[in-house]
Amino acid sequence: MMLEICPDNLICQTNVNSNPDIYIVDTTLRDGEQAPGVAFSLQEKVTIAQLLNDAGVSEIEAGIPAMGEMEQQTVQAIINLKLTSRVIAWNRMVLNDLKASLNCGVRNIHISAPVSALQIHYKLNRTPQWVLDTVKKAISYALDYGCRVTVGAEDASRADHSFLLEFALLVQEMGAVRLRYCDTVGILDPFTTFDNISKLKNELALGIEFHGHNDFGMATANTLAAIKAGANYVDTTIGGLGERAGNACMDQLNAALKQIQGIDTGLDPQVLLVLNRHVAQASGRKPVASYRLSVIS
Repeated sequence: MMLEICPDNLICQTNVNSNPDIYIVDTTLRDGEQAPGVAFSLQEKVTIAQLLNDAGVSEIEAGIPAMGEMEQQTVQAIINLKLTSRVIAWNRMVLNDLKASLNCGVRNIHISAPVSALQIHYKLNRTPQWVLDTVKKAISYALDYGCRVTVGAEDASRADHSFLLEFALLVQEMGAVRLRYCDTVGILDPFTTFDNISKLKNELALGIEFHGHNDFGMATANTLAAIKAGANYVDTTIGGLGERAGNACMDQLNAALKQIQGIDTGLDPQVLLVLNRHVAQASGRKPVASYRLSVIS
């Protein structure tokens, strides 16, 4: 592997793989907006979506239409941009959620279902079998409308593996294209992440997506570990925005993949720079310090 000295004395890799089959799913407009004190306007969300598209992000999680009219207007406005990036709407496994998304013109549907015993009991007050039956109905409903469906295993990092696998096999059998493994409360470390994702990768035929939270400061490291284990879709937010301590930071992940692992995600560094500044201004945050790494060629 050849190395060269880039600007600011940073070491860069010269044999970067530009075809890694690693796809970025950005959730700034959904999970990122759950950061304390963050509320984007409709125009800010439309601008962020356009910049994400221009940067080369594979998929954009645009919001939760079931939240109400304002959210629906925003998602519709983003759909109307006719972006190259796929536009996804987040849904609970509730038919009214799915109807709200369909009414916005969304045909890329994400359905989230709690899979840990803790969340099934305390959040839903239901049984594991109810979760399986309900997610099956939700997937079937979305597929009947010609949707492309991905399914989120919420709180997967605290789930019993046997139930998680049963859930994932059902999702696969129903025709969903991908399972999102969610470290919802950010309890994973990179070693456990690698082991968990590797195990699922060996047991499933459908694609695996990783969604990391930063409660212990390891969201980006865990995402890198998930990629090593075979996840080829990974979730990020601009600046690491998100609920509690936030999510995996797109800029940090992009820089780490390129500089450490020699993987080029294909994201446009100049657009990323503009995007980081715009999101920072709209959210009242400072741009992440690592953005300078992303603009190094």
